[in-house]
This record gives sequence, structure tokens and C-alpha cells, in this order.
Amino acid sequence: MITISLLFLGCGSETSSAPVVKETYKDGDKVELKSVSGAKLTLLRKNGGFVIEDDEAKVVLIDIFGTFCVPCQEEAPSLMDFQLQNSDEVMLLGLNFFEEVSDEYVVENFAARYNAYYFITNSPKNKKLVETIVQDIQYKGTLQVPFKVLLKAGKYQNVTDVYGTNPENKFYIGKVDLDIIQKDIDKITAQ
Repeated sequence: MITISLLFLGCGSETSSAPVVKETYKDGDKVELKSVSGAKLTLLRKNGGFVIEDDEAKVVLIDIFGTFCVPCQEEAPSLMDFQLQNSDEVMLLGLNFFEEVSDEYVVENFAARYNAYYFITNSPKNKKLVETIVQDIQYKGTLQVPFKVLLKAGKYQNVTDVYGTNPENKFYIGKVDLDIIQKDIDKITAQ
């Protein structure tokens, strides 16, 4: 797993008098996104998380990834299959992160190469989205990709902790077996 040393919620420094405040989205904010293939959707900040405007019943699976990331590349084809099998209930939203590349680069070097034709955005807005997510779930570690969260009705859902037994876990980190994600989604949609 590629580890990127980027702290979003850093520990305070003894020499610093003010903590770093990250800009985040507030309830009611709309985030208009365009995929690398030209599709559009709008996220609405609601209930402390995000919903898809005009399709709020869908569960949203947000995958924070990088085109350079080997585990991200390895899981992309199965994420595509997952999205196709679950398109009625789930929207998979890929946020390209940690790199500044063109949409064409993402299409040629990730989507086409790894059959990742789900909604991938390569927007400067991704940084603020990721900072908002990390703050929302109070994630204090170093962000590593792939990193995923599940939301239903704008609320972050508890998901299987693949590295421990935390029943309040709100994220997947690293390459995660899609059977685990499917079981979590089945529990979430049954509620």
C-alpha cells in the first residue's frame, strides 16, 4: 500500500499558537462535479455528510484514490463491476487525489487501462471534499489511498473495520474485498 505523508488533522506543534483550520463544506452547500468523461452530478451537503442532489435515496460510496496507486489500480475493475451490479442503490464516486493531472491523463492511464468507467472526478474541488470527509469522520491518521466512506441519507455509515474490531469505524483503508463492502451495503439498505 502506498503511504502518502499528508496529515489533514495534524497534532498541534508546541511552537504554533493556532491550529491549522481546513476549509470544509457546510450544510446546504452544493458541489457541482464533472467526471473525467464529461458526466455531471451535484453533491448536496446534508446531515453532516453528502447526498446526490435529486437522488438522495442512493447510498454513496466515495473512493479517494490516486492513478499512481497500485492497490487502486488493482481494485478498479472490480469496483466497476460492483457499480454495474448495484447501480440502482449505490453511486460510486471516485475522487482522484494527491496529484495534479489532466482529465485526459486519468482516462488514458487509469479509466481505460483498468476498466474504471464509474464516476471519477479529477477536480480541484476534490481537496476540499476530502478535507471535509476527513474532518467529518474525525480521521486522525495519515491519509492513505485507497480510502473509502459510505453514506446513506447524508450520514456516514459504520463499516467493517478490516484491520481491527472497531464497531464505530467509518472508513475502509487500503484494498478492500468487495464482498465486505457488499455486506455492509446490504446491512445499510436493509435499515
